[in-house]
Amino acid sequence: MSAIPVIDIAPLLNGSPQEQRIVADALGRACREVGFFYITGHGIPKDLMTRVFEDSAALFSAPASVRDPVSFSGASGNRGYIRLGGETLDPGKPADVKEAFNIGLELAPDDPELLARAPFRSANQWPDLPGFRDTMLDYFNRVWRLGCDLHHGFALDLGLDRDFFETSLDKPIATLRLLHYPPVEGPLPDGQLGAGEHTDYGNVTLLATDAVGGLMVRDRSGRWLDAPVVPGAFVCNIGDCLMRWSNDVYVSTPHKVVSPPNKDRYSIAFFLDPNPDAMVACLPTCITPDRPAKYAPITGADFLRSRLEPTYASKAS
Repeated sequence: MSAIPVIDIAPLLNGSPQEQRIVADALGRACREVGFFYITGHGIPKDLMTRVFEDSAALFSAPASVRDPVSFSGASGNRGYIRLGGETLDPGKPADVKEAFNIGLELAPDDPELLARAPFRSANQWPDLPGFRDTMLDYFNRVWRLGCDLHHGFALDLGLDRDFFETSLDKPIATLRLLHYPPVEGPLPDGQLGAGEHTDYGNVTLLATDAVGGLMVRDRSGRWLDAPVVPGAFVCNIGDCLMRWSNDVYVSTPHKVVSPPNKDRYSIAFFLDPNPDAMVACLPTCITPDRPAKYAPITGADFLRSRLEPTYASKAS
């Protein structure tokens, strides 16, 4: 059995204030004790989930002539195709055995921040695949809204106004990340994994997985636990930014992916970070005489940049 709780969030989305509070309390316990939780009752259509996985598989199986024109734009843009071995989540260890494709917030061509080349404001790179862009943007926008709804629960649990985070998430640094872990034949070099041990960087991650499994989570005692596949559920976790924002009341938890042998593994991650100019300062309800503020204020963009750049530094070429 997994130590990761399964939380039905339908009452948070559609319930009475009392029902919302019950869900918020459950989310808060998970964020303090484990840092991971599954959510059901999220309302994301099953057929859309299916199309996202199908289109993701089509991208990764497409010829290089499809992927090369949409190659990774670098950490400052954080969009496009990342080749196999192009990322190292656990610095000092061998490169991760995965490939990825990043999609950010879709901006109008005349968006002032895009024209000014503001931090993490770049045009998405769309591969020449029928229906790919429409499917991914539909999914991106729905899961973005779902992530904001989860923040309603976090705010209630932390003693804040329900909508406290809304203005910090209305133009976020959000990344939809398609992931493919190719089949592994034989033992890997020492320390090499599908995805090396790491914590996520932002506020919250919403992960959809196929049936293959492989995600592992480190509990507070240091044991590595399998995160079993829960059909139809998202597995969610707190990232470093929300941990910092909450003055370490919420915790980001180390995790990794061990690719099962001789199987393709696909997952779809959505990372929700605050707006680039959002000020991440310790929440007033998370500061007490016994718990003074641990961190200086920082913008969302500066915090993310500090975490992303080491991930790609050794693979810049």
